[in-house]
Amino acid sequence: MGAALEIRNLHVSVEDQPILQGVNLIVRQGEIHALMGPNGSGKSTLANTLMGHPAYDVTAGQIIFDGMDLLDLETDERSRLGLFMAFQYPVAIPGVTVANFLRNAINARMKDDDPDSKGIPIPAFRKMMIDKMDLLRMDHSFGGRYLNDGFSGGEKKRAEILQMAMLEPRIAIMDETDSGLDIDALRIVAEGVNRLSGPDLGVLVITHYQRILNYIKPQFVHIMLDGQIVESGGDDLALRLEEQGYDWVRERQNGNGR
Repeated sequence: MGAALEIRNLHVSVEDQPILQGVNLIVRQGEIHALMGPNGSGKSTLANTLMGHPAYDVTAGQIIFDGMDLLDLETDERSRLGLFMAFQYPVAIPGVTVANFLRNAINARMKDDDPDSKGIPIPAFRKMMIDKMDLLRMDHSFGGRYLNDGFSGGEKKRAEILQMAMLEPRIAIMDETDSGLDIDALRIVAEGVNRLSGPDLGVLVITHYQRILNYIKPQFVHIMLDGQIVESGGDDLALRLEEQGYDWVRERQNGNGR
């Protein structure tokens, strides 16, 4: 049985404004979940809260990962446990190459596991990075470029997928990775995720649109409205949203007295 990320009755505020109002969700290794909802529904708030962003104040509930309460842990500690987040808007770091960034990230994890660790040897790191680039069908010159500096939208998202491949998380959260991508870039990023998915990786794809789900096939689809997950189902739920929008979900909630 793999690790599970369990979100239990999660309430979150930003600057004293309630955003999440009782979110419940379980994502296990080997599963692909899609979280959909209109703008302002709380999707990115959930992603940032899961990774420990200090601007998001958890007022009630728990986030349990592999039996540990994440609310007691800093962002880097959550990452070392095996959580990963691909950002909607990745930040550029001029002067730091993709390869150096990745090697330092891997060394930090090795140091955490063993304080006497000298880190990954350069030849072993280079082989690992080339193997992952080949898996993702990336040009090897990518590693020598400064991280996200001058990258196109698609290149930034591919760099995120390469990080995911190198760090080998147990659960990956993808916060609107499809944002700003044209159809070709979207397909390339989705193919990368599909090559990495398997029994050791659980994925939570957070998206406003159904189109990325044409390429990444979730087993579970959840709809978030007003800070709560109000519907869950299979991939047919995403297709219904594409055809009918979110009005029917709101009508159903209002019919239930919400």
